[in-house]
Amino acid sequence: MSDALKGQLLCSLAMLLVGSTVAVSKIIGADIEPFLATALRHAMALPVFVWLAWRSGCVMPRLSRHDALLLLVQAAAGSVGYTVLLIQGVMWSSAADAGVVAGTLPAMAALLAVLMLGERPGLRLLGAIALATLGVMALALAPDSAAATPTRLLGIAAVLAAIACEAVFILGTKRLRQPLPPLLLSTLMCAGGLLLSVLPACYLARSTPSTLSPAALMGIAYYAWLPTVGGFVLWYAGSARTSGVRASLATAWLPVSALLLSALLLGEAVQPWQWAGLACVLAAVVLASTGGARTESSAAPSAARAPART
Repeated sequence: MSDALKGQLLCSLAMLLVGSTVAVSKIIGADIEPFLATALRHAMALPVFVWLAWRSGCVMPRLSRHDALLLLVQAAAGSVGYTVLLIQGVMWSSAADAGVVAGTLPAMAALLAVLMLGERPGLRLLGAIALATLGVMALALAPDSAAATPTRLLGIAAVLAAIACEAVFILGTKRLRQPLPPLLLSTLMCAGGLLLSVLPACYLARSTPSTLSPAALMGIAYYAWLPTVGGFVLWYAGSARTSGVRASLATAWLPVSALLLSALLLGEAVQPWQWAGLACVLAAVVLASTGGARTESSAAPSAARAPART
């Protein structure tokens, strides 16, 4: 097996793990309030990240005020906002819906880069954004009237907001004046996520009590140690062996994994419009990943960052 193929397989495995968090979030959200679940996940993952950073010899540089504030915003959006909104979204809709929507991450990052940063998209990137939008519309405008309930639509919107939070993280990373090593950045995001989620979790503890069931706690431990830490190790081991375009194509496994596990693990019935939405999202991933250097700069970082937290 060639080194490039091995790298692509490692990246694909990382994305399969990341996709599994959608179904696991449904199990967690059934018993644990989202902010508490977020705090517990980061509390479990942080010691492992600190140990890995220590073993790799990472040194914390002196940060400018600009970078420190940007890191705080990234932690609030990516580490806390993403997790809380994803858990809440799968409780209001279905894991299958959330899995399809989660696959729009590369296109969402590109869209926000156009709207917020004034980047000029190419034709392929515009096509990717359009296909991702069509995929979400296939879910929201499902022909079965029973499926288009206000709660389900609110759930789809919450997952879209979670993906937007992740895209904010991606764009923020590109704006750091002093680039940080991926492992150190992931450690800081995990620490920031823990600090920013503890107070809301304590505040909501009385009004929204949680049941720390074995299944939910096992789900949090899985989320923290396999997709978060394990996904990080697999992704960066793989991306070091293959090209950015090939690595970013592995993000196509994220919605596939989420959709299949929602059926196999949770017993959800996958409807035709969900398969149609998945097809549109997968086509969007391919376009966003192969649309040239400008497109790759928007799509590849989304793939690179995702395993470090999701």
